Amino acid sequence: MSEIGLRERKKQRMYQTVSDTAIRLFLEKGFDAVSVAEVAAAAEISKPTLFRYFPAKEDLVLYRIADHEQEAARVVAEGPGSPLEALRRHFLDGLERCDPVTGLNDDPRVLAFHSLLYGTPALVARVYAYQQRSEAALAEALGGDLDARLAAGQIIAVLRILANENWRRIASGESVAEVREDAVAAAERAFGWLERGLPRLAPS
Repeated sequence: MSEIGLRERKKQRMYQTVSDTAIRLFLEKGFDAVSVAEVAAAAEISKPTLFRYFPAKEDLVLYRIADHEQEAARVVAEGPGSPLEALRRHFLDGLERCDPVTGLNDDPRVLAFHSLLYGTPALVARVYAYQQRSEAALAEALGGDLDARLAAGQIIAVLRILANENWRRIASGESVAEVREDAVAAAERAFGWLERGLPRLAPS
């Protein structure tokens, strides 16, 4: 392995370790009750070193979902099929795999992370910015014009609402088995609406 490859792997391990340490502390004590200095001490690094990896406290949490920011754009770019066909298939595959991004996952650790993310005002604000970047990336993948931006806004909203509804039901005590059939039906229905409203992006 090259020295550059080794350095990159060490850097990624550092990101993961520090983020995991921070999330553990936030879940134990609450996001606002834990200082950045406390996270740095628990991760056995200096505070300046932590800030080199994570410029803001919120980034310690958002790192866990950062790799999904470009997901919709990547699915459209890689295909196959029309944009809506590819996105529909990807979301349904995610439901089948119980991908946490779809909200259809009842692992206690996933539920705890969702509660942290959506129960902390500072993190909710950052999630909104994350969704805006995801929408912008999808719009670019769809062509970048006004029509593409309008379509991207609708698609990202649909994905968010579907996932939040699944998470809401599971957080209230229902199991994946109880929610799955409705989740698939809701996704099929929502993508049907998108295809009728956005025929340019639908299967021909």
